[in-house]
Amino acid sequence: MAVDHIRYDILAQDALRGVVRRVLMDAAKNGLPGEHHFYISFDTRAEGVRLSPRMRVQYPEEMTVVLQHQFWDLEVTEIDFEVGVAFGGIPERLAVPFAAIKGFFDPSVQFGLQFQQDAGAEESSQPQEDTAAGSESTRAAPEQKAVAPAIAAMPVVANPEPKPTSQAEPENPAGGEVVQLDRFRKK
Repeated sequence: MAVDHIRYDILAQDALRGVVRRVLMDAAKNGLPGEHHFYISFDTRAEGVRLSPRMRVQYPEEMTVVLQHQFWDLEVTEIDFEVGVAFGGIPERLAVPFAAIKGFFDPSVQFGLQFQQDAGAEESSQPQEDTAAGSESTRAAPEQKAVAPAIAAMPVVANPEPKPTSQAEPENPAGGEVVQLDRFRKK
């Protein structure tokens, strides 16, 4: 099998993380439109993630934050986002690099993305407390291998009803007859 020197899997995941970045930038600027709200899960062990010690104990590996009604001061950069949320009535400030995101879901429209973590992010088992959020080291290096192919990062969308392949008559026609136009075309 040929070696993928371009690393399409990493490029695809970076592009899809760009979708999350754009959505969060719009939410930071304009608020959440309509019924949209987001579930964002991330690796709490990833480099650049900032959590309080209390949250690290409670969520040692993975955490899901819901951005819906009770969040504040959402700030989004090219590398990460920061947001204020309350856990058990206690306000917390989270900083999450986009490279640490494992999943993004907007249940209002059944749109979701799932990301595979880069090998470097998985190997980092030491928590990073109060790490500078602006470091470039949170981005995947081109030579790192992704854990799974890019197909795992494709959007998760509800399956639409399959369309019938045959042209069978409906059991209860709704008054009127469906006529094929080919019948009237000149040959």
